[in-house]
Amino acid sequence: MEPRTPFRLTKSELEIMEVLWQENRPLSRSFIISHAPHRSWKDSSIHILLNSMLDKGAIQIVGFEQTGRRIARTFSPTLTPDEYYAMQIKSRSIYTPESLPSLLSALIADGVDEQLLDKLTAVIQQRREELRSQQNG
Repeated sequence: MEPRTPFRLTKSELEIMEVLWQENRPLSRSFIISHAPHRSWKDSSIHILLNSMLDKGAIQIVGFEQTGRRIARTFSPTLTPDEYYAMQIKSRSIYTPESLPSLLSALIADGVDEQLLDKLTAVIQQRREELRSQQNG
């Protein structure tokens, strides 16, 4: 996968992304407006917000749907919530690959059970296997 240029979403853009992530399907602007009840933006500003998100590469136009007499574009996110939040961490000047153990330690310091630790161990093991196969392949 090609490296993505890091971007930061505004509070309003993030509210739209959360609707897109939650629904997990392409959505029209009218659907987004009606399913973002606690939004900080006005209905009339969604066009500007969506265009900004398109420019950043956060969303893409994936199709069209009939809404009454109009044809509406449908949008979907170009990355998952995990990918977005990882991008935010990695784009900070304080992040280095060497800082990852300390960062992970701080993140799992509270409220982590053995089941989550097992999942993290599995993720690390999978990455080890990927690295080994790249070195051998």
